[in-house]
Amino acid sequence: MRVLLTGSSGWLGRHLAPMLERAGHDVIGLDVRPGPPTTVVGSIADRAAVESAFSDHGPDAVVHAATLHKPDIARHSCERFVDVNVTGTLHLLEAAIRAGLDRFVFTSTTSLMISQAIRAEVSDQAHWLDRDMAPLEPRNIYGVTKLAAENLCRMKHLESGLAVVVLRTGRFFPEEDDMAHSIATGGENTKAVEFLHRRLTVEDAARAHVVALDRAPDVGYGVYVISSPSPFTRDECRDLKRDATSVILRYFPDAQELFEARGWSLPASIGRVYDPRHAETELGFRCATDFALVLDALRSGRALPFAHDPEWATGTPDGYL
Repeated sequence: MRVLLTGSSGWLGRHLAPMLERAGHDVIGLDVRPGPPTTVVGSIADRAAVESAFSDHGPDAVVHAATLHKPDIARHSCERFVDVNVTGTLHLLEAAIRAGLDRFVFTSTTSLMISQAIRAEVSDQAHWLDRDMAPLEPRNIYGVTKLAAENLCRMKHLESGLAVVVLRTGRFFPEEDDMAHSIATGGENTKAVEFLHRRLTVEDAARAHVVALDRAPDVGYGVYVISSPSPFTRDECRDLKRDATSVILRYFPDAQELFEARGWSLPASIGRVYDPRHAETELGFRCATDFALVLDALRSGRALPFAHDPEWATGTPDGYL
């Protein structure tokens, strides 16, 4: 297929484009900045640019990964978030329907599932977050606009029959993250711990999109949380909030020793767990990298199986991933 990939010059796009090509697809990259995978330089907020990409290149499917991201909140107005994340998504959906495409994959975010209360971790137990959680009360303009875009995807599927798969991805960027209050060192330590409950690699994020593109016509419309599979169960949510270290050591008895040898620490508390089981049962997708693989790397001295770059700045002045 000829696949229109938006956000093609970004962190996800530069990993996803070659995977799509290896799967036998021709990639038409659309981004606000040039880059090796990018064929068309333009903004999805510009209807004319989107229409030109369709008329000039004739895509058979869309993978829509372009977005203004959470770090862009400091750089862009709420209006700009609506222009890109909502109106831009609408432009792509309508163009896809007019062109008679049969599949559309949308990169969403687990961030839209995080209310202010979940973020503040005021509960006495960890929150178990799967695609069925409700109500959705995103706490910032990023989450609000991504949820609005998801609803546009659902509406256009119902109106036209366009098959749409929505992927709510967990964290996969290499930049420095906001640290959990129980982990003092941050950096690689924080990322390693998050493979227990909220993170995935960019390679797994890209692979999920390739699988979703293939499965979309069979799914019709589906929303999936994409994150490394957690070893935990719902029954452990209270213990995770109260004494996460003990729960982790039930599953990985040498984890504390391995972490301490690197100057790291395990979390005292975990406030949320993402559950990607629907992606596994319905899409047949499971992340290849999990916490066990992180520990294997520590035991063997191999390179860690995830990227960490504290100098990385997600997006550009125009903010695409």
